[in-house]
Amino acid sequence: MLSIHSIVKQYAGHRALDDVSLEVESGKIFGLLGPNGAGKTSLIRIINQITAPDSGEVYFKGERLNQSHIERIGYLPEERGLYKKMEIGEQMIYLARLKGLTRAEASKRLRFWFEKLGMETWWKKKIEELSKGMQQKAQFVATVLHEPDLIILDEPFSGFDPVNADLIKNEILELNRKGATILFSTHRMESVEELCDSIALIHKSHKILDGRVKHIRNSYKAETYLVEYNGEKLFFDGSQPFRIISETNNEDDIHVIKIKLNGASANDILHYLLPKTRINMLQEVIPTMNEIFIEKVKHIA
Repeated sequence: MLSIHSIVKQYAGHRALDDVSLEVESGKIFGLLGPNGAGKTSLIRIINQITAPDSGEVYFKGERLNQSHIERIGYLPEERGLYKKMEIGEQMIYLARLKGLTRAEASKRLRFWFEKLGMETWWKKKIEELSKGMQQKAQFVATVLHEPDLIILDEPFSGFDPVNADLIKNEILELNRKGATILFSTHRMESVEELCDSIALIHKSHKILDGRVKHIRNSYKAETYLVEYNGEKLFFDGSQPFRIISETNNEDDIHVIKIKLNGASANDILHYLLPKTRINMLQEVIPTMNEIFIEKVKHIA
């Protein structure tokens, strides 16, 4: 869907992007991650043709990015940009017509979305009359109303309460199931775990990590397991074929130990512990994307 090759973007005294390349697969959800000031928004603005790169190329569905592609892209910016004093219904239709829809088709689709998201009474309201979360909802509808092939969402959950954040998350998944490719920038690592097929991490203008979420998490495994057991507390004298990293227990005589394999296997853990206690759970520790994010950024000066 989207191929980004060796993008460089320089502002006065600051290089926002330095030789950044990405591949966003068609029909997938791609997370663009990075601390504030990393270069994420600069890249998104280039994809939307708001600014141009100093060097490098962007391809959309195999064609070099050009003005004709604007109608096939939906963009929800982090800085929301609806007209505060214009009626929401007319504003949505106006924005949809800029993306190539007729007034009749835009009105039909808008009524569908207003009903779906509980916005039926908003048609004559003005943006300034809405809460921040309600404004976000309206902006989301404006982003997807023309049914774009690529939907770019910059911090889409910002300002939402948990109920509406979950509502928009489900709508993103539904749009993806219907064929839309989603690119979103976020600081919410739990969103990455729930939604993304692949990610790229940008830090200080460079891409420092990318790939499928599952593969990345598995590549950061450290042969560590959690074991939960019942009964009397076990004592380890160092003869066991693994190393105990930590131990916790509660009042119900349920104990949790964190184990480093040290060349052993999960079967070795079971073989050693089963004659001694009742095991409730054996689980490999796989780092979260948030832990990986912090680890990668922390070690880059």
